[in-house]
Amino acid sequence: MLAIDHVIFVVENLDHAADALFDRHGLASVAGGRHPGHGTGNRIVPLGTAYLELMAVIDPVEAARSPMGRWAAATEHPGLMPAALCLRTEDADYEAERLGLVSVPMTRDRPDGTVLSWRLVGADEMFGPDRLPFFIQWEVEPDDHPGRARADHRVTPTGISAVELSGNRRLIEERLGEHALPITVRAGTPGITGVVVSTEAGDLAI
Repeated sequence: MLAIDHVIFVVENLDHAADALFDRHGLASVAGGRHPGHGTGNRIVPLGTAYLELMAVIDPVEAARSPMGRWAAATEHPGLMPAALCLRTEDADYEAERLGLVSVPMTRDRPDGTVLSWRLVGADEMFGPDRLPFFIQWEVEPDDHPGRARADHRVTPTGISAVELSGNRRLIEERLGEHALPITVRAGTPGITGVVVSTEAGDLAI
C-alpha cells in the first residue's frame, strides 16, 4: 500500500519559512534535526498521516560532498516552493526490485534524542532533472512518525489531500506504478505544481 508521506520544501532559512507558513496558512512546525553526512537540516510540519518538510543547507561544506546536499543547495528557494514528493511504502524492497534500484538507509536525531531510521528508494532521481517521486519505508514506531508530532497549529490539519506533478508523464507513471493516490500528472516542466493540505476548516493550497 502506498500513501503520500511528505512533500519537501527546500528553503533558504528554516525559521523564516516556518514563520511564513504559519502566518499565511496557520500551520505550525517543530524542530526536526540534522541529516548526518548531507549538510542539511529540517523542520517538520505535522499533518497527522503525512507532513511537510522544510529543508535547508546547514553546513555548506558538508553539503557539497553529498548528492542530497548539492541538490538542496541548488534547489533552495526564498519562498515556499514544493521541491520533492515522497511516498510511503510498507515494502521498500519491493519498490526497489520493481524499479531496478536499491534501498538506502538513513537516520537523523530528533532534538529529544530519539533516533529516527528509514530507507529510501529512488532518491537519486529526485535529485535529477526529471524530479521523480521517491519512496520511504519508516523503521520507527507509529507514534514516532514525523506526521504525529505535536504542533500548535491555528487550524486542524488532517493530511495531504492532493498533489499535482508535471513532467514526463510516462516516466512519472512508471515510477508510481499501480496506485490509488490523489496525484494528478500533467505534461510540462518537471516539478510539483500544487500541494493541497486538508484541514477541518477546508483545504489549503500551499
